[in-house]
Amino acid sequence: MEFGQIVGILRKRWWIIGVAVVATAASAFLFSRLQTPTYHSTVEVVIQPARPDFGLTQSAKTLLRSYMTVADSNFWAQEVIDRLRLDMTPQQLRSNARFAAEDDRMVLRIEIEDTDGEQANRIARTWAALMIEWRNSENQKLRKEDRVGAVLRDEPTYSQAWPPRTTIILVAGAIFGLLIALVVIFFLEWVESGIVRTPRDVEQWIGVTVLGMVPPTES
Repeated sequence: MEFGQIVGILRKRWWIIGVAVVATAASAFLFSRLQTPTYHSTVEVVIQPARPDFGLTQSAKTLLRSYMTVADSNFWAQEVIDRLRLDMTPQQLRSNARFAAEDDRMVLRIEIEDTDGEQANRIARTWAALMIEWRNSENQKLRKEDRVGAVLRDEPTYSQAWPPRTTIILVAGAIFGLLIALVVIFFLEWVESGIVRTPRDVEQWIGVTVLGMVPPTES
């Protein structure tokens, strides 16, 4: 199929594209409005060896994942619930929490998901505070030069995770509608390509020149 033919087909059936794009974009927008927004809050706890010693630093990197395991526990989740007086179980709270250890940066990252952004911040901040308190407590058992501290890098911040921004929703809906419209248009063209309407259609189908045609009879 030549480019000119494609352009002609699209010009002939442009209304299908318009209807499909508007319908899918509007549907996506309405669907997003019906969803309950969820927010992600992120906080980072920096792990700091007491001295710039290679052995102590490597040891702290090795222990970083064990710190993450300690933090991701029902015991700590219950402590967060008690401090913030949350109406949920430790299992429910943990299902909305994510922990990641980044040994190249010596950071423990905590991510909390909640339908309330400010509450997500409070949960993340409290969980980070528990890590700092725990490290301070553990350090009391060690010599000063062997201690590994923990400090808050920044205050937690939240961002909307779902639904995406309205612009993204509308663009995604419009693209999806465009794809549907193109499939419908070329399917209709494929169906109609098997229908003979004009002498030119006959020539294309059987490969001979039409010398004449019988005019339609009047009833």
